[in-house]
Amino acid sequence: MFSFFKKKKIIPHIKLSGVIGNVGKFKQGLDFSGQEEIISKAFALKKAPCVAITVNSPGGSPVQSHLIYNFIRVQAKKNKKKVIVFAEDVAASGGYLIACAGDEIYANSSSIVGSIGVIYSSFGFTELIKKIGVERRVHTAGKNKSTLDPFQEEKKEDIERLKNIQLDLHKDFIEVVEKSRGSKLKKTEVELFSGEFWSGRRAKDLGLIDGVGDANKILREKFGEDVVIKKFEKSKSWLSKKLSSSNDHVDQLANILDEKSVWQRYGL
Repeated sequence: MFSFFKKKKIIPHIKLSGVIGNVGKFKQGLDFSGQEEIISKAFALKKAPCVAITVNSPGGSPVQSHLIYNFIRVQAKKNKKKVIVFAEDVAASGGYLIACAGDEIYANSSSIVGSIGVIYSSFGFTELIKKIGVERRVHTAGKNKSTLDPFQEEKKEDIERLKNIQLDLHKDFIEVVEKSRGSKLKKTEVELFSGEFWSGRRAKDLGLIDGVGDANKILREKFGEDVVIKKFEKSKSWLSKKLSSSNDHVDQLANILDEKSVWQRYGL
């Protein structure tokens, strides 16, 4: 007879969206310091049975990805809460690493998931400066200080050194995925750690996610139709709003192109 006094379940829902790390001259991407407070507040909601996190990111900084992943796992353990992650358009590279903080991962059938690898890209301008008659002068203390200078010829030892660093980072990434997904991974079908990425439907077959569905659908299936989904999302500061409305169109264009190049790896 007192059922109408029963409190509805509240699920805190964090949205982590954007390229991970600093992007462009003024634009701040998705990083740990910018999300720490929001994540802490979401996990502090005492009676919440879980914390939901939506990830929409093509990746970026390995360090910031690990910091966010680790902080979510620490908060989950500290507050004894389950974490359910939802991939939106894309959870790839560092975005998928963050998604691995979830006890369960879901995605849309058309989401892009995976890209478990490490990439470095640059340009070489040696022929250009020769054509325009520019002489490059570099003075260093430390023989490797000018490693991978785009205005000098690539050196074999520089490439090998970079490759070793990439292999270390890749190993760290693989360890996170294997720890998170465990026996769910279907390693016999394809090479999961080659840097390849898949649709959400295919990612489910490979064990990279647990199911297909969006946050509203899955959370209501799990906790009832009357569940309250409370959004936790960082609002733009006054300064970032001011900078984003800058009249410097060159800076705005550089920011857009910088970020767009990362998303375009996944056809977005």
